Amino acid sequence: MTTRRSFLKHGVAAAAGVMFCGCGMVHNANAQQSRQKLPVTVNGKRIKTIDVHAHCHIREAAALLGADGEKIHILPINGGDEVYIGVEKRLAAMDAQAVDLEVLSINPYWYDRDRDLAGQIVKIQNEKLAELCASKPDRFAAFASLTLQAPDLAVQELETAIKKQGLKGAAIGGAVNGVNFSDPKFNPVWAKAEELGVPLFIHPQGIPELTKRLAGNGWLGNTIANPLETTIALSHLIFEGTFDRYPGLTVIAAHGGGYLPSYADRSDHACLVGPRACDPTIKLKKTPSEYLNQIYFDSLVFTPEAIRHLAAQVGAKQIILGSDYPYPWQLAPVDHIFACTSLSDDDKADILGRTAAKVLRLS
Repeated sequence: MTTRRSFLKHGVAAAAGVMFCGCGMVHNANAQQSRQKLPVTVNGKRIKTIDVHAHCHIREAAALLGADGEKIHILPINGGDEVYIGVEKRLAAMDAQAVDLEVLSINPYWYDRDRDLAGQIVKIQNEKLAELCASKPDRFAAFASLTLQAPDLAVQELETAIKKQGLKGAAIGGAVNGVNFSDPKFNPVWAKAEELGVPLFIHPQGIPELTKRLAGNGWLGNTIANPLETTIALSHLIFEGTFDRYPGLTVIAAHGGGYLPSYADRSDHACLVGPRACDPTIKLKKTPSEYLNQIYFDSLVFTPEAIRHLAAQVGAKQIILGSDYPYPWQLAPVDHIFACTSLSDDDKADILGRTAAKVLRLS
């Protein structure tokens, strides 16, 4: 059993301060291994597979929260003994999943902290992510963390992350302490992301207001609330005109974009059916569903049929590979892409890596 204490003896990951979770998957690797192997080929052509939805943890950053820092660690959730694993085991897991490169991100647990403390957390995280990515540039890239509750600081952090640290965009939650991203105070952040030409990866954190309704069996706070929060975040960006103000802003939505792709046509009808519930001063330049062309959606929808449906709604060129690793949502993230018979070879190559390489400006 690898304990938190003994993990510090591991190599690159421990030195960089980046923690990888075992989450029981090392033990189940043989039973759940991907059918696809590296190198991945489509119609005889080598494709570099890029997983844009993968997580890690920075111990030094969380330590700034004292005892609270232990609560946000990625812990085993699949019956495994290993809490943290070294980088070589992480690479072995990626090989088993047929993933060439992971784009790492950290879910924002610091939005409710004061500006200075949150800024320290973000600074450490971005430095450690950059260090790891520089040590293994062929296997890891990363999205920066941002102190989004302080938009002026977030703008500085984003510029530093892209221009000096080599990070590929930023990971953000679905809201900031209950404030929607369409609030004008966040506009400088969206403007900076547009200026830099980098994507923002939206990963939901759940909806605290629904905690009571979602109590009970089924982990509904995640199962339902996470996709719902993404749907709400994207819908506000559309209906409040944020995408019109920043037409060059690129967003990547986790978990297939939540429920929005399946209900985009309903969005087109909302203000026609209920005009009193819509603001007549906001004149969108397009129908709501057309803004989906400004959004990329990860492929974490589990089945070939779900991929077929997502592609039918948003277009295959808007889908990019995502697994949510090390959480065991989809341990063979490449397989359902190959199994989707409605996708052409070009579609599959795009989803597996070509589109992400373009969006993230990876060589």
